[in-house]
Amino acid sequence: FSDIPNFSPRCFSKDTLNDFIAYPRPVWQNVRNRIIFLFSKANRLSGNPALRKACLHDIETVKLHLPVDVPDYTDFYSSRDHATNVGIMFRGKDNALQPNWLHLPVGYHGRSSTIVPSGTPIRRPNGQLQKDKDDPTQGSVYGACKLLDFELEMSLVVGGPPNPLGQPLTVKEANDRIFGFCLMNDWSARDVQKWEYVPLGPFTAKNFATTISPWIITTMALEEFRCPTSAKQQTDPVPLEYLQDPDYSSFNVNLQVAIQGEGMDKPEVLCKSNFANLYWNATQQLVHHSVTGCVMRPGDMLGSGTISGSTESSFGSMLELCWKGTREVPLGSSGQVRKFLRDGDVVVMKGWASKGGGSARVGFGECSGKVLPALKQGETVPVSPPISLSGTERYQNFKLYGYWKSSATWRVRIALQAKGV
Repeated sequence: FSDIPNFSPRCFSKDTLNDFIAYPRPVWQNVRNRIIFLFSKANRLSGNPALRKACLHDIETVKLHLPVDVPDYTDFYSSRDHATNVGIMFRGKDNALQPNWLHLPVGYHGRSSTIVPSGTPIRRPNGQLQKDKDDPTQGSVYGACKLLDFELEMSLVVGGPPNPLGQPLTVKEANDRIFGFCLMNDWSARDVQKWEYVPLGPFTAKNFATTISPWIITTMALEEFRCPTSAKQQTDPVPLEYLQDPDYSSFNVNLQVAIQGEGMDKPEVLCKSNFANLYWNATQQLVHHSVTGCVMRPGDMLGSGTISGSTESSFGSMLELCWKGTREVPLGSSGQVRKFLRDGDVVVMKGWASKGGGSARVGFGECSGKVLPALKQGETVPVSPPISLSGTERYQNFKLYGYWKSSATWRVRIALQAKGV
C-alpha cells in the first residue's frame, strides 16, 4: 500500500477499522483495488503457499470482534410496510402512518455501548411493565420482559472525515460518507416499550442489546447490485429539496431470519425480506441526520429500522408475524410455535447480494444471538476472568523469518498480531 497517496497502512495494526474508514472514499477505493490485485492470479501470493500461510487464517480458527468502535448509533423507522403494519395494530388502518412519516426519515438515538458482535448471548431484560394491559392508569410493575422480539435490519457505517459542527451533508456528500453495511438485529422488549414510549419514543425497551454481523460490506462491492427501492419513486409527497436523491435506489440484498429453539436440530426460517424494502434509503437517512449540522463521525452506525415487505412471509419482526400476539407462528417442521422469543432461542439472520443465475454472490455473514433468562433479584451476570500472561510466557521462543524479519515496525506488528501477541 506504500504507493497509495495520503495513506498510511499503520491503520491496519489497530483493533478496529475506525482509522482506516476515516480516510476519504478515494483511499478506500485504492486500498480495495490493491487487495483485489493481491488475490489475483497475477500476484505472487497465489503461487507462494508459505506467504499465503503467513498472511491468511482459516476462518474456523479465528474469533470475530466488532469491526468498528461505534461512537454513536441511531435507529431509523424507514420501511413503509413495517410502519403501516405497526400503525394498524395500535392506531387502526385509517391512521396507520403518522402525518410526518412520508416527509422525513423517522429515527431515534440508540446506545452504542450495547452493540455486540454476532454470537454474543443476549440477556432477557427486566424493566417496568404496564400492570393492566388495557388500563395504563393502574401504573406499572417490575419484572422480566415477556414479549421479547427481534428486528431484521441493516446498518450503514459512516466513514470519511467528520463534517464541521453546523455543516449539513448534501446527498452527494452523504453518498461519499457511507463506507458500507452490515446486518443488524435491534432486539426489542415490546411490553416494556408499550409502557414507556409515550411521549418521547423507545428508551429501555431498545437499549439493552443490538447485534451486528462482524463483516462490513463496502458500497463499492455492492454497486453492481444497486436496484430500485420497493417504492420505486417518491411523488406523494415529493420530499423537501435537501432529501431529494437523484439516484433514489437501494441494493438487492436478500435477507432472512431463522430461529432454533431448544430441542430443535437446526434453525428454521421464519421470514425473508430484502434491503430494497425501504421507503427512505440509506443516503436520505444520513442526509436527514445531519440536516441540523450534526457531526457524523467515522464508525457511527445508522440502523435501517425493521425491513418488512408487503407479504406476511416478509415481515421482519415477531410483532408483525404473530400480529400483536393474535396468531402463532410455526417454526418450520419442528412442531414448535412462537408468538415472541423464548429463553434458549437462537435467532440467526443472514444476508447476501446476488443477481441469480449462477452470478457472483456477496455474503454478509451471520448475525446471531441466543436468548438467556432474565436475571433474578440479587443475581449478577457471570464475568469470565481476564487471561493474564507474563511477559516471559507471551514471548518465549518467538522468532521471525524471511519477509517478516524486518526493520519495518508495522510489518513486525502484523506478524505478532497474527500469532495473538
